[in-house]
Amino acid sequence: MVRTRVRHEIRKVREAVARGDVAAAAEQLRAAVRVLSKAASKGVLHRNTAARHIARLSRKVHALAAGA
Repeated sequence: MVRTRVRHEIRKVREAVARGDVAAAAEQLRAAVRVLSKAASKGVLHRNTAARHIARLSRKVHALAAGA
């Protein structure tokens, strides 16, 4: 259940970035970071895996914001 929630949140961020919606992408990123951190703390994901996902999503959102 937690892994599914993580995948859904990641997908929401990627879709917002693909649409070019900076505000929605930033909002979804905050939600995704929260879910990823919680999954890592519960041991569902390794902490480095969660950190990698957070870093990659953050990079995409910040690149979108810088380009807009």
